[in-house]
Amino acid sequence: MTTVQIQPIPAFDDNYLWLIHNSQNAIIVDPGAAAPVQAYLNQHNLRLCAVLITHHHADHIGGVAELLENAGADIPVYGPQADLDRIPTVSRDCKDNDTVVIPELDLQFQVMTVPGHTSGHIAYYCATLSSLFCGDTLFAGGCGRLFEGTPTQMLTSLKKIAALPGDTRIYCAHEYTLSNLRFAVAVEPHNTELQRRFQEVSAQRAKGIATVPSLLATELATNPFLRSDSPDIIHTLQDHHKLDGAADEVSVFTAVRLWKNSF
Repeated sequence: MTTVQIQPIPAFDDNYLWLIHNSQNAIIVDPGAAAPVQAYLNQHNLRLCAVLITHHHADHIGGVAELLENAGADIPVYGPQADLDRIPTVSRDCKDNDTVVIPELDLQFQVMTVPGHTSGHIAYYCATLSSLFCGDTLFAGGCGRLFEGTPTQMLTSLKKIAALPGDTRIYCAHEYTLSNLRFAVAVEPHNTELQRRFQEVSAQRAKGIATVPSLLATELATNPFLRSDSPDIIHTLQDHHKLDGAADEVSVFTAVRLWKNSF
């Protein structure tokens, strides 16, 4: 089997468009812009064979129509069933636990519904690649804003992701890691692993090195949005008068998310 590679294609200010290829055929995840994707395809003589979309925001779908036109072929576009009215380029609608098969790369992706950032958000998990393409649900060190979903929905979605193997690589769509960890350190100041990660990421970003993908095990140990049961986080929220009542997981998650919105 030809080795499959996952290539980040930077776009806009901080987006990553993920190109999965085997030196012949390619899949693009969330192509918000067509030009950088097409340039890479042309440069490396790759044939686009599928598009995977996680949600309807423009910086994730803006380049799809142009890529399809450039391809001059009937290329399947997979996307959330719940958002067909908002993503007209989707030709293969996906719901929870569906399997997306890409024969050209000999890959299968399990679809996970992960509402919260948007109501119809989905993610794609590939066991063969030990990789999750999660759009704007889980970030390195953070999670997406709740534009359409509720805290309970987002927490449930994050728990689904947290149940994947710890060696899963998290391919999120933005380079937000340093700012996310700066907040995380404020929320969980006594987490030594988090402090170490913050120093490492600070050094990486100073050199212009990408911090994505990250490992799920690292996120579980350092990402406050996956750590609503942390006594340190709960005490910090209480000390800052961000959590005056119950300390259940939903209340803690909600308080952390609200604090991050204005941090």
